[in-house]
Amino acid sequence: MSARPSRPRVLAIAGSDPSGGAGIQADLKSIAAFGGYGMAAITALTAQNTRAVDGVHAPPAEFVADQLRAVSDDIAVDAVKIGMLFSAPIVEVVAEWVRRTRPAVVVLDPVMISTSGHRLLDAAAERAVLELARAAHLITPNLDELAALVGAPRAASWSDALDQGRRLSRQTGARVVVKGGHLAGPSAPDALVDSDDVYEVPGERVESRNTHGTGCSLSAALATVRADGATWEDGLVQVKAWLTAAIRAGEGLAVGSGNGPIDHLHALDPRTSADRENGSWARSAWDRGAAVRADILAVSFVRGLADGSLCRGHMAEYLRQDAHYLAGYGRVLRRLAELAPTTDDREFWAASAEGADLEVERLHRRIVGEDVGMPAPVTVGYLDHLERTAARGDYAETVAAVLPCFTVYADLGRRFAPIERAGHPYAEWLDAYGDPQFLRTSALAESVASRIAATASHEQRRSMERAHDVSLIWERDFFDEAWRGTEVSSAYTATDPGHVG
Repeated sequence: MSARPSRPRVLAIAGSDPSGGAGIQADLKSIAAFGGYGMAAITALTAQNTRAVDGVHAPPAEFVADQLRAVSDDIAVDAVKIGMLFSAPIVEVVAEWVRRTRPAVVVLDPVMISTSGHRLLDAAAERAVLELARAAHLITPNLDELAALVGAPRAASWSDALDQGRRLSRQTGARVVVKGGHLAGPSAPDALVDSDDVYEVPGERVESRNTHGTGCSLSAALATVRADGATWEDGLVQVKAWLTAAIRAGEGLAVGSGNGPIDHLHALDPRTSADRENGSWARSAWDRGAAVRADILAVSFVRGLADGSLCRGHMAEYLRQDAHYLAGYGRVLRRLAELAPTTDDREFWAASAEGADLEVERLHRRIVGEDVGMPAPVTVGYLDHLERTAARGDYAETVAAVLPCFTVYADLGRRFAPIERAGHPYAEWLDAYGDPQFLRTSALAESVASRIAATASHEQRRSMERAHDVSLIWERDFFDEAWRGTEVSSAYTATDPGHVG
């Protein structure tokens, strides 16, 4: 029996883009960015660049079938990403192969309509794609494709788009990623939707011309992280953060004069294991999150807290949400105490849980009272990630998931330490971040995580990296959203919610 592979083996089935920004080329870069081994079956050759598509040449459907058979007859395929299929015969060949081989992960990016609104398939091929969608586990349409698949006009609002996502999920039995990037407004949320539930991931709009191939890249990355063991929910959080940073970094590539590509490899490998060389898993995790940590320091709430310009109403709302968060966080820490393999670890996590409870009483209840209102979606989302991780019962993974709540606040405490406290409205709060005992506790949490990682299996280290990185992203989003209040956060409104201060 062969050992578990060191990387998920991901097959992309799509067309080729010679300019390298979309199609198979984008798929392979995205798979590599998340540590996968990429393979490719070509459904079409295109003549295109960042300005236009000048021509398309498709091989016979039988040759596409030959490519698929050649791969799967020899290589175990952990996940499949399906993109441009060009014609009804090719769609049918791919659908027959999927039904026969039954890959564990099938992500369908139904390339039917371009972002400029041009139809890329004829009516027969579109019907065949809808049938193929029934064999997928996840579908990632743009808004025009989503509308075409459910037979409705293009969604004009986020709520309309979510409704169409539910309809498509009911039609196909697959989950659907609904994308908000093509709607108007400063926010760009995405959501994982099935027939009943919506898991929403907030996002900011990035003004950039480097968006060529984002749909291809998103779907290939999601297939890879899912095959590597992430849940769909955690995978979407992780991939969305990566894609946002890749769009920002795309301009630096200086590729083309039209809609340029994203920088798929801006972080090289976000699951890098350089910590094996320096001996500190926690330090490597911290370094890997440099871009997200920079975002945290740029959040208006954090800047207003540091210089004292944060208005008290926003601080009070943040404290209400933090009270909700700390209650759930304490439960997760108590679960860690139950999972811990040694007496020292059990005592550490139990004391940390007690500390979270005391923090609520010492600062939160005294300032905002007993009425903390309802938890905002960002609070629910962060706690859902932590509690789902703890419920899986993996001690190493859960330690990694809670670590950013120690390290991020300890870092802010150190940064805030030189700030003049005299007359500062939030001096007590800043002192809590920089309390020497808390800094020692944070360092001990890092030590526990690194000690566990040093003897963890390859698979466990992967799960630790994913859990940590997703938590770090939620930390950023919590700072950016919790102070806005439940009324604003619940919709992640497309209108400007205002500024801190």
